[in-house]
Order: sequence, then C-alpha cells, then structure tokens
Amino acid sequence: MSSGKPHPLYPNLLSPIAIGRHTLKNRVIMGSMHTRLEHQEESAQRQAAFYRERALGGVAMIVTGGFAPDEAGRLEEGGPILARPEEAASLAPIAAAVHAAGSKILLQILHAGRYAKHDRLVAPSPLASPINPRTPRALSSPEVEETIENFVRAAELARAAGFDGVEVMGSEGYLINEFTAPRTNRREDEWGGGIENRIRFPVAILRRIRARLGADFLLMYRISALDLVEEGADGEEIDTLARAIEAAGADILSTGIGWHEARVPTIAYMAPRGAWRFATARLKRAVRVPVAAANRINSPEIGEEILAASEADLISLARPLLAEPEFVRKAKACRAATIAPCIACNEACLDFIFSGKVATCLVNPRACREGEFPAGRTSRPQRIAVVGAGPAGLSAARTAALRGHAVTVFEAENELGGQLDLARRIPGKEEYGELVRYFRAELEGLGVALLLGTRATAPMLKEGGFDRVVIATGVLPRRPEIPGLDHKSVASYSDIVKGRIEVGRSVAIIGAGGIGVDVALLLSEPEEPAAAGFYAFWGIDREIAERGGLCAAEERPASRRITMLHRGRGRPGAKLGRSTAWALRLLLERRGVRVIGGCTYRVIDGDGLHFAIGEEEHVLRAETIVVCAGQEPLSSLALPLEAAGIACHLIGGARNTAELDALGAIEEGMRLAYAL
Repeated sequence: MSSGKPHPLYPNLLSPIAIGRHTLKNRVIMGSMHTRLEHQEESAQRQAAFYRERALGGVAMIVTGGFAPDEAGRLEEGGPILARPEEAASLAPIAAAVHAAGSKILLQILHAGRYAKHDRLVAPSPLASPINPRTPRALSSPEVEETIENFVRAAELARAAGFDGVEVMGSEGYLINEFTAPRTNRREDEWGGGIENRIRFPVAILRRIRARLGADFLLMYRISALDLVEEGADGEEIDTLARAIEAAGADILSTGIGWHEARVPTIAYMAPRGAWRFATARLKRAVRVPVAAANRINSPEIGEEILAASEADLISLARPLLAEPEFVRKAKACRAATIAPCIACNEACLDFIFSGKVATCLVNPRACREGEFPAGRTSRPQRIAVVGAGPAGLSAARTAALRGHAVTVFEAENELGGQLDLARRIPGKEEYGELVRYFRAELEGLGVALLLGTRATAPMLKEGGFDRVVIATGVLPRRPEIPGLDHKSVASYSDIVKGRIEVGRSVAIIGAGGIGVDVALLLSEPEEPAAAGFYAFWGIDREIAERGGLCAAEERPASRRITMLHRGRGRPGAKLGRSTAWALRLLLERRGVRVIGGCTYRVIDGDGLHFAIGEEEHVLRAETIVVCAGQEPLSSLALPLEAAGIACHLIGGARNTAELDALGAIEEGMRLAYAL
C-alpha cells in the first residue's frame, strides 16, 4: 500500500499530523505512566528496551514516566528526578533508543505536590489529601518562583539528554492541578483566589520553557479535562486554562481525567470504552492546538471513531501499549484481531505500582521485562500438547508457538477460556471476552491445532508422540462441608454465571472473595444501558457545568435481596486489587447488598441457610444459595501420564489454587513456555 493513500480501515488514526514544528507519522502517541523501571538497577537500559519495543511497534511519539523537577517534587524517596546534568546524561540512551526505532520521545516533568510519599512534600496550601496521611507545607511566593525555574531547568536537561520535548504534568491532582483548583488552593496572594491567579503557575511554567528553549522544542501540557472531585474546576475554568496554556506556547494538550483521590473509577474496567471522550471533545472546541484523547481507549476502531467525529486530534494510549507493543503495526497491517487488549483490570500495572513492584501486564507478562524474556525462537523445537484452554493453557500455547514449538491444544469444553469465559459474563468485565478472542486469533495465526470438545487421555497423548505435555486443566468449584449442600436451593457459582438455573428474588452468597463479589455484581446488575448507567450511577456531569464535573448520583438498589456471608471479619473482596476494590465495594453497597462476616455455617434446609456468629444463631431465608467457597485443582491427568512415562508440567489452577487468578496463570504459562 502506498504511504500516500489513506488506510482502508483507519484513515484518520494512521494519518500524519503537524505538531508545532514537528510532524508525527500517525495519530497514536504513548501516554505517560508509572512503571517503577526508574527505580531498578540498569534503569536506563531497561527503560530503553521497554520504550524501544513500543517505538518499533509503530507509535508516533512516546512520553516517559514522570520525572520530578526538584527533591520536594519526587513521588517518593528515591523516585525519578531530573535536576542535574549527570541525571540527564544517564537518560540519553532512552531517547537514542526510541529515535533509532523511528519515534519521537518527550520526557514528562511531574511534581507530586501533596501526593508525595515523603516528609518534604509541598503544595499551594497546607491541605492533606484523603489518600495521603502526610500534610504538605505551603510554598512561599519565592518558592513558587523557584519551583517554576526548576521546571524550566528540567526541560533544559531533557533537551540536553536528546528528548524532542517535554510534557508538563498538570492533571490528576498533582502540584500544578492543586494550584488550578479551589479545592486545594486557598492562597490569598498572587497565586490564588480567582481563576486568573490560580492558573498563573502553569502559565508561567509553559511561557518560560518556550522562551528558554525556542520554537523547535515540543511542548505538551497534560490538562485535567475533568477533575471529578468536589471544588474542582468547572467547564468554563478548564476552557480558560486551556486557552491560556495555548497562548503560553503549548504545541499540544493531552487530557487527564480525574484526580487520584476521585471517588469515580476512571480507568478500571467498570468505566466503558471511550467513557471520557465527551470531555476531550469539549476541550478541543476551546483551543486551536491539537488535543489528545486518553483513558479507556483500547482498540484502533474506537480511536478511529473518536478522530473521525473530530472529538480529538490524537489518541494517547498508555496501558494498552503495555498489553500490546505492536498496536499500531498490527492496525496498519489490518490485523487488529491479534492486538492484545488492555482489559482495564489494573492488576499488574497500578496495583503493582501501589505495592512497590515494577509494573507489568496481566495480558502481556513480558511488559517491563523485555530483557528477561527476549523475543525470538528456540533452537530446539518440540511437539507440545497443552491440555486445557483456560488462561494458563492459552498463555503457554501462544508463547510456545511463538518460540517455534509445534503446539496442539486439547479442551474438553466446546469453547476457549476456562475461568476467562466465566469472567467475561460479569457486567463490566466484557473485556475478558476480548482477551479470549485475542488468544483464539493468535493461536490460529500461529498454526496451533485447537481440538475443542476433546477430553485428552493418557493413551491419546502417548499415541500423539508429544515431547512434553502441559496440564492446564484448571479447577473445580470447592464444595464446603455444610450439611444440606444438596438442597434444591443451592447452586455453584459456575451455574449462576453461565445462566443454567433460574435465580430467586432473595439470594445468599457463601463466600466474599473475588468470585463472590463477581456473583453479587451479576445478580445485582440493573437493566439500564451500560454507558448511561455508568454516568448516572457515579454522578458524572457530562456538561461539566458544576465544579469537578460532578452531579447527584442516581440511587439504583438491586431488584433482588442479596446477602454475602463469609467466615472472615474483613471486607468483601479483601484480596482484590487496591485500584478497583474500593469501587466494587461502593457499587455493591449502593445497590443494597448486605455483607455478614464471622459466620460459622450450620446447615441448609427448607428454612434457608442456618449460621452462627459467635454464640448467636441465625437463619437467612433465601430462594437461591450460591456457593462461592473457592476451588480445587483438577489435576487427575497427571498420574496416568507419569505412569506412562510422559513428561508433563502442571500449571495454573491444576497445580495450585492458592492465590489463583488470571494474572498468575498467564504469567506461569508464559514462563513455562520459555523454559521448555
């Protein structure tokens, strides 16, 4: 295809665009995200490998994770900083690697403000964040001026390191955003009060960077297009800031959605795809410079749709490029079906970051580990049988095929997915179905033989002449020792999720782990369309007429009476990820789902579920009692294989159900395939 012709599927997404004095080869940029690669040994080399792979995958421009302009601005002790020439020199290999791979790269300058996790934190006013126990010290007027100069100095050092420009981080509730919103700016000097004073800080930063570094230096500003917090900016103030930033010299505006302390999920799976495009479209109408849309955009189709509707000029992808480094290359080759989807689970990106780990991706465990798991084929190809097409088996089969092995997958059911097939049926988790679709497309493209509806046996596998057998047969629902478990009112979670039985109007759920939460979400789901229901439920004002873009949330209790019971005393979903658990609990609470902890189960009979809390006996009347009490390994194939002398490997739930989740299963499957 001639490069001068529009792409047949994505004519806007894959078209060039002028940005300042630069031209980007397409409309896809890699947005900034925290990875903690900056904290590791050989940091520059690992970052260079990570960004280089995304550049080779076709993105037009990359934005790094945030670097503080000074010590007070660090996110945490030892966090990334760019304040000295030696730090700039250490980053030069990153810019060089991305340029060699054909992309441009910006360095993000981020001052943590009151979100900083150290004792030197500063802010416009001495107001603590609800997500940080530390109270910041208010910057004096001379310190505000000094901080502005520190931003400019960081930009100068970025240019010295070879970066094409910088992104100034002005959203998500960090320092600059704290200046612009009345929620956090209670100053009475020239840096506070009315909107003109509150935006002086970012305007001064942009103006001085442009004056100091000239017109050739790319200058991007990440603006909060929607604060989603009380006393945040309203639409008129956002427009005023955007126009002032444009006048100060910005070449491009990238959009941030929601502060980190917002009680609205912005990038988790319960937010629909493209949920925030209305905020970007509104911003685009206020300025003439290009505007990039971001958050919950994970396919070339939705990116193309946003661009075609003139709701944005560029598409900024962060986590989707963790999942799929070759997003642009595959779109260009009309192979979108093989793009690994970001399922917005947050499990290995945000949740890892919050726990002090280097980020990776549930869908792509190679992310941020490119050196540990290099691309390439094995020198000793083998014939591999994979028994079971759940997350562990699918991952093992795909990676083994990529490595050059001849792979056959045996699956007793007539469809792929295993536990992923259950997950995709939960409202909000439809992206898990996209993950199954991706695995199927990948396996078919790699020539993997898929034998569905085929229950593998030891004689069958021995006759097949396989060098190795991977047992990924998954789990069975565990049946706890409760008298009356065979009562007609009792159902397993798999029967409920697959819709095999009719559910009554009163429901008891035994177990409050991840599966119990999923079942409660399924059975309490209202019937409203997902997108409209999302905005109404979370109280989001799409006109941004009110401060923060918030309005009264709509109360929608479940039509069923649902009670979750568990043995522990903690909250439901105690082991769910930090970035999603709060939203799920709030959702269940507002739907009226009751939770009872500290239970000892007695018996199930015609009167309902009998249980005790301490010395008190209770009976919960329920038409349907759902057992979500864990799983047991399904590994019976291992013994006959071993007896037949066939080398086999147990992975995923078939090996161990403790801490079972898709994240661990997919990584385990990949690691085994590399070890074969």
